[in-house]
Amino acid sequence: MPDPKIKNEEQYEALIKKGYSKEKSARIANTPDSGKKGGNAKPYEEWTKEELQKQAAIVGIKGRSYMNKKSLIDSLRNN
Repeated sequence: MPDPKIKNEEQYEALIKKGYSKEKSARIANTPDSGKKGGNAKPYEEWTKEELQKQAAIVGIKGRSYMNKKSLIDSLRNN
């Protein structure tokens, strides 16, 4: 039975099979553009620290306000 909290159930299941945690899979599957390809975003290195902090807040990274730009990038990539 599909979970009503998951917006993109197919992507959620695929991420679980890849070994992602349920929490991370749900977070990815619930993003507004989940399952859509585009690749138009600039690399994190070109983002401002403020943009990185906003993205970190969206994905729920704790301690982001104390992180420098490199730490934010590492946390976003490995979250």
